[in-house]
Amino acid sequence: MILAQKLFDLVRKFPIRHRIVAALITVPCFGVVAAFGIAPQTIVETVPVNTVVEELTLPPLAPASDGVPAFTREERIQRGDTVASLLARLQVNDPAAAKFLREHKQAKALYQLIPGRTVRVTTRADGKLVSLRYLNGGNLLAVDRNDNGFAVEAVAAKLEQRVLMASAEIRNSLFGATDAAGLPDAVATQIADMFSTDIDFHRDLRKGDRFSVVYEVSYHRGEVVKTGRVLAAEFINQGKAYRAVYFNYAENQGAYYTPDGRNLRKQFLRSPLEFSRISSGFTNARFHPILQQWRAHKGIDYAAPRGTRVKAAGDGVVESVSRHNAYGNLIVLRHQSKFTTWYAHLSGFAKGLRKGQRIAQGTVIGYVGATGLATGPHLHYEFRIDGVHQNPLRVAMPAAPPITPEQKPKFEQSTRQYAQRLDLLRGTNLASLD
Repeated sequence: MILAQKLFDLVRKFPIRHRIVAALITVPCFGVVAAFGIAPQTIVETVPVNTVVEELTLPPLAPASDGVPAFTREERIQRGDTVASLLARLQVNDPAAAKFLREHKQAKALYQLIPGRTVRVTTRADGKLVSLRYLNGGNLLAVDRNDNGFAVEAVAAKLEQRVLMASAEIRNSLFGATDAAGLPDAVATQIADMFSTDIDFHRDLRKGDRFSVVYEVSYHRGEVVKTGRVLAAEFINQGKAYRAVYFNYAENQGAYYTPDGRNLRKQFLRSPLEFSRISSGFTNARFHPILQQWRAHKGIDYAAPRGTRVKAAGDGVVESVSRHNAYGNLIVLRHQSKFTTWYAHLSGFAKGLRKGQRIAQGTVIGYVGATGLATGPHLHYEFRIDGVHQNPLRVAMPAAPPITPEQKPKFEQSTRQYAQRLDLLRGTNLASLD
């Protein structure tokens, strides 16, 4: 800088017509090129700088929820849901809020529960409702607690779609990892559904497993009102990486595929429950706790709380919905011609379920119970091929059709950005859970 200033002072002594020549001669000597536009009689002295310090008065900070921690949960509406059952699943324990939702005229929109849409609530630790958001088509129902009880507003929702990314490491459970990373439960459920045909989330998870996810979120006036679809995810389980991207193969129809175009979906889920534990496996010799004798156990028992949702393992037709002796409440689904799946000891059936009805994979068909010969709430699940019992955890599951050659260019173009985001996330520091 000193050298440049001396050079500048030297050039000023030349007449204007000689300054360009002097600059061209001297610049190569210093290895520096600079362009100056200086008009004659320009004052080049240093401009004085004054520092101004101004105090800003900040508004007083109000305590959040009186210091009581808040929890945000999101649930997808299922066929047959009521407002009471939905609030219970969202862990809202607030009679005053339930009464307000029943009686307030504007809150009646909540009773138009459409399967597939979501309800998002924030509650205190004791289950008291803080806020509720229900996006019903283009309208947003907003309920908020205030000093006078509750306020409700129903407005036309102008939604802003954003794509977010996150990574986490598993120390204990998938839901624990998503909580630590600030992800909603809806993302964890979608991840489990995506990889359920390759990973058994009841048995296969290990400490140190990692996942990355790219997902959509809908905002209204800067507030999250809905968690959308997972667009891409990678799950590293026991050192093996599984990756999936979402692709719309037809109008309003899409599925998850591997980056090379193989369909991630199998004809059957590995488990008809989202999360539980296996209490009794497939074996030819098991001591029956009620009959007190050794018998073959030709299915898998999943211990889960009463009322846990049971999903159809594959596309099929309802063959039986009935009470069946030791099985208790039983559902039998037929898939194609030779496959059947059995769901026993249920506490109840999904509303409207009937014999002959077509069912899509993942549809809720019943709820865990302890009917029949059962010592406690669990699901007894059987998988049969041509009437012969098979171990559903070991039988090879056929895959759904892959991307066609005609769709390959469109698939690669639309999913490339998601794969790049997953590559970026793989190199980031991961959020972890304990």
